[in-house]
Amino acid sequence: MADIAVVSGSASGIGRAVALRLADAGLDLVLLDLDEAALTKVADEIAARGRRALAFAADVTDPARLEDVREQAAAQLGAPSVVVNCAGWSVIVPFVKTDAAFWQKAIAVNLTGTIALTRTFLDGMIAAARGRVINIASDAGRVGSTGEVAYAAAKGGVIAFTKSLAREMARYDITVNCVCPGPTATPMLLVQDPKRIDALTRAIPLRRLAEPADIAGAVAFFAGPESGYITGQVLSVSGGLTMAG
Repeated sequence: MADIAVVSGSASGIGRAVALRLADAGLDLVLLDLDEAALTKVADEIAARGRRALAFAADVTDPARLEDVREQAAAQLGAPSVVVNCAGWSVIVPFVKTDAAFWQKAIAVNLTGTIALTRTFLDGMIAAARGRVINIASDAGRVGSTGEVAYAAAKGGVIAFTKSLAREMARYDITVNCVCPGPTATPMLLVQDPKRIDALTRAIPLRRLAEPADIAGAVAFFAGPESGYITGQVLSVSGGLTMAG
């Protein structure tokens, strides 16, 4: 029986690329996103690759819905051994122009959602004494980002969550690692001012934005057997934009 991976935010961008890459690696998928129509198309793409996929319209900040997804997934596919937290939200705007509702959404989607989805599926991995958790944070959480203060704070929390959970889960042979993308050509970025995108591109030593597939490759590594002795680590995939140790 194939391993099963849960991927949030998998209707587009990095999440979609991750889901397709894991399907190509032989995993079956449990897909979560708010965009049900787009998610169904991704499930169809996975089926065309010969893998099974379940698509669930779900908000990662809704624990009751996540529990429902877990029960349905277990009944139809089995217990997942890989959890990938890709769901995210950001709008680039100066901090002084944001309000409490803005901060709360940034923290809820980017940090609380990551914690909630991980907790939902963790007991099954503990019972099996094996598993992989891969969190998509951001270099904004490592080095800061102008116009993304609340987002950076939330992603910094994801990094700390990753390291702390890795320490607790090591005894169960569950690894927990974090991928920090730099500027990536996703719908969330491409709606920004073209001048900002051009400036970001020129600042990257490799002189291009990341493609979602670049991030998916790092996730696939952490999900695979080659990374079995790696846990609690933060990997920047930024084309050299950030090189902090």
